[in-house]
Amino acid sequence: MLVALMARDKPKSLDIRKANRAAHLDYIEATGVVSMAGPFLDENGSMTGSLVILDVADMDAARNWAENDPYAKAGLFETVVLSEWKKVVG
Repeated sequence: MLVALMARDKPKSLDIRKANRAAHLDYIEATGVVSMAGPFLDENGSMTGSLVILDVADMDAARNWAENDPYAKAGLFETVVLSEWKKVVG
């Protein structure tokens, strides 16, 4: 199943994001369940959140992945929404 993880960073948390970016990218590589991913950007091009499309067995697996993401463990996110997603185009 595909699950969209949509996360918004806490205000003024760019330093947390930068400090944990390598670990986050390593986690994506190691887990092998990310179909696509990238940051949300503000009007100045600064990163303000994340969109990650997970290809997992079920919503519990998506929750587990989200909870163990180094960004989440570092306290980067103000909000995280997981929603089943259906790919239609692309």
